[in-house]
Order: sequence, then C-alpha cells, then structure tokens
Amino acid sequence: MKRVKLLSLIMVFILVFSMAAFASEASTSKTVYIIHTNDVHSRVTDSAGMGYAKVAGLAASIKTEKGTEPILVDAGDALHGQTIATLEQGESIVNIMNKVGYHVMTPGNHDFNYGKDRLMELKEKATFEIISANIKREDGTTLLAPWTIIERDGVKIAFFGLSTPETAYKTNPKNVTGLTFDDPVKTAENMVKELSGKADVIVCVSHLGLDESSEITSKLVAERVEGIDLIIDGHSHTQLTEPLKVGNTLIVQTGEYLNNVGLVEINLDSKNAVTGIKAELKSKEQVADISADEGVTAAIESYNESQKAILDEVIAISDIHFDGERQNVRTGPTNLACLITTAMVEATGADLAITNGGGIRASIEPGEITRGDIVTVLPFGNYIVTKKMKGSDILAALEHGLSQYPNPNGGHPQVANVEYFFDATKPAGQRLVYVKIKGEKLDPAKEYIVATNDFMAAGGDGYPFQDLPLVNEFQALDEAVIEYITNHPEKLKYTTYVIQPGDALWKIAKKTGHFWLEIANINNLENPDLIYAGDKLLIPAW
Repeated sequence: MKRVKLLSLIMVFILVFSMAAFASEASTSKTVYIIHTNDVHSRVTDSAGMGYAKVAGLAASIKTEKGTEPILVDAGDALHGQTIATLEQGESIVNIMNKVGYHVMTPGNHDFNYGKDRLMELKEKATFEIISANIKREDGTTLLAPWTIIERDGVKIAFFGLSTPETAYKTNPKNVTGLTFDDPVKTAENMVKELSGKADVIVCVSHLGLDESSEITSKLVAERVEGIDLIIDGHSHTQLTEPLKVGNTLIVQTGEYLNNVGLVEINLDSKNAVTGIKAELKSKEQVADISADEGVTAAIESYNESQKAILDEVIAISDIHFDGERQNVRTGPTNLACLITTAMVEATGADLAITNGGGIRASIEPGEITRGDIVTVLPFGNYIVTKKMKGSDILAALEHGLSQYPNPNGGHPQVANVEYFFDATKPAGQRLVYVKIKGEKLDPAKEYIVATNDFMAAGGDGYPFQDLPLVNEFQALDEAVIEYITNHPEKLKYTTYVIQPGDALWKIAKKTGHFWLEIANINNLENPDLIYAGDKLLIPAW
C-alpha cells in the first residue's frame, strides 16, 4: 500500500513538473508580426485601395493589441506612378512612407524611373532601409545595402533584397546605365549562407513576381534555394489570397495599389526557432474600423494642396470615356492610346507613332480634363523621340510587341497611322498578316520616320530600337498630349454614322478617313464583320 502511494506521489510530481516546464516554455514563445505591401505605384489615398494612413493605423492597432511593434516592409514599385509622386520625383512618397513607419523596402523597376542617382538621393531621405543584393555597379560593389537585420523581443530577423533583372528594360535603360542585375538565384544562395549565422529568421524582399512569362520568379528562387523562411514578393501584381508554400518557404504578395495589405505572423519557440508562419491579406473593407493615422493623412493632404493649382487646370472638356485600363491597353488598341499616338505624330510630323501600352496608366472620364489627368495617364516623364526605320524594322517591332498576345503585355504596341492584322494562332514572330502605313502597304525596304518615346527608343520593353538612327528629340509626352487636346478641343467629340445597306467596316473607315480597327475599338465591336444597316456607329472627330 505504501508502495502504491509512493508511486502515485512520484507520478503527480512528474505531471506537475512537466506542466510547469510546459508553461515556462509557452510563456517564452515569441511572435513577430510583419505588415507588407507591394506595387503601390504611389496610390497613397483611400480612393481605390485603403491608402497609407490605414496602413499606419493597422500597424498602431497591432502594436496596441499584441504589445509588439510590427515590421513594415515594401516589395517595390512605390515611388512612381501618380502625380503626387512624379511632381516631386518620389520625395513625397518617401516622406509619406517615413510617416507610416516603414522599416525595409526593395526597389522595383519603376523605382528607377527618375534615374539611379535620384534613387540614391531618396535613399538618404528615407528613415527606412532600401536594400537589394543583386544590383551591382561597374566596380562590382552593390548599389544598395544587400541586407539588414531587425530585432524584435530578442529575435533577429534578416531581410535581403532581390530586384528584377527585367529592370534593365522595364525602366528607361538610361536610368540604370552602369548597373547590372546579378542572377537572383545565385544571389539568394549567397545571402542565405551569409545570414544563416547572423539571424534567427531569413526573409527575402523580392521584386521578381510570379508571372510565368518572366525568366526568374520568386517561386523559382524558393524552389532552388533552401533556408529562406519567407519571401515577400512584388512585381507581378499577384493577389495571393492564400500564401504559396514552396518547400519550407512561404511566398506572399498583396496584389496592387493597396487594395490589400499583407499581415504575416511568425511564431518561434524559446530558442528562437521558427515553429510556424501564418499569412493573410487584409482588404480595405476589413480595416474599415481601424482609425487612419492623422499624421499620414495630414502629410498627404499637404502635398495634394501644394500641387492642386497646377494639376487642377482644366485644358479641355470631353464627351467621351477614354480607355486606359491596364488589361485593355496591354492587349489591344484603345481610344486613349489612339489619342496619344495621334498627338505624337502631330508633334513630330512623323510617318507613324508607336508607344507601349504599359506606359498608359489610367483612363479619363467624360467631363473636364485637367492637366493632372494627363500626368496621371502618362506619369513616367517620357519625352518623344523620332527614329529612322526601315519597313522591316517596323515589322520586327510589331511582331515583338504582339509576341505575348493574348497575355497582357506592357510592351503591347499602340500605334497611329498604322493598320495591321495578325493571326494569334501563329508562332510568335510570324503573326502579322498585313501592315499598312498611312493607308499604303508597308514596304520592308522603305525608310520611315517613327515617333516613339525615349524609353522604347533606348530598348525599353525589349524593342530593338536602340541602334537605329536618331532623328530628333521632342517635348515630354504628356506635354504633347496636353498641347494636342488644347489645340483640338473638337477632337474630343464624336459624330454619329448610320450604317447603310451594303456597308462594311472597311468601307466606312475609308469614307470617314479612319482605320476600321479604330472604329471597331471605339464601338466595342466584338466581331467587326457583323454590322447591321440602320445601326449607329460613333466616329471620332480626330
């Protein structure tokens, strides 16, 4: 009996001791919170997404609720896009991000749109770290710090940056003269080796994206490099409603324009070993009850007020909607693209114009058109360039621009004085069926003067223009469009054409001095071969 009692006491002691040990370990477990954004493109207000003031409010809410300060991370393409950014060459965005309380950022391709020297100036104004491990100067040194370590509650979290090699042609190549972009996979391998002994958690802040058409993606990095706990991604504007798990690496991305913000929770044991990572997206609706940060709101309002007089100048009144939606300008012609390229031809006297659909960043609604509207549509500060090209060069350029169709492509060709038909079922590079310049069949041997933008003239979006003869340089593209609209207010109107028996779209185009493709696009004709007598078509006045 005594033996049984003694055994029972021992078991109770063991149980109590085990529970105490468990309680002790549980009390020393830790959690690190990360708030992340990507591809904001200077959408700082809550007009579309949630706006930066809500991001700051969310950070404050987590700090109050959890008792620890979250780490704020941006995965690139923050400093350019809207007029609030471009009029200040990004300084306004850096100052706002300082107010929000960001800690780390990796630059995307569009963060180089003001040039590498300007990016370095902005880095000095930032209270957060701007990092990238794979951008190298000519002497082999990194342009930016490759990594940084942030500590929370005794946990060391290492962040290293990877910027897309596509930056070499997805900003104006002049913006990155003298820079090279090393292989992200090899760079990531080196970073993991370097940081493994320095930190408890390794996070890659990547502007590589998940677009399958890209040669190197964040998914590829995760597949080939072990030891990365988390990849905070950007570039492809992918909204991952659930994180992507690749091996032991979690990949997160929020989409674009602060439509969502990402929240990551990293759990660690008492020895700072990662025991689990959770990730979720917070939508604008989900943070509706969180108070916007007053200081951030005030900073944004201050910039808007100081720029208001310039941007609010009304330059014209339009009856129509000009389509600059991302999906549309990257897959086919739109009336806004036609207006822009027509302005390029008038400004230069060129035979034709070609610009990239990815350079058109917004639509224009009917009503008053302001200077700010045009700057928002064309925010990159590009200027117009004319180059001398043979017809064969133009054919090659159009084939290149159409090579990714039907996938949206920032390099999709938007043209003026060009009519073409292509067969998307044919292999890339062999799709054009016919091309006409100013109504006449293109002559491969003939020389033409082509208006384009300086980005494309330097090889941007992979166009083979950089070695072709330069004819002249002209004003900024947005200024040319403003001038065209100001000089031709009647061009913002439509006339109505009643379809007659026996009409075909090509006949109507010939009668009215337009191209059938342009008329089809304006009237949203799904099948241009199906038009009916008595129906009405809108015909542009330009």
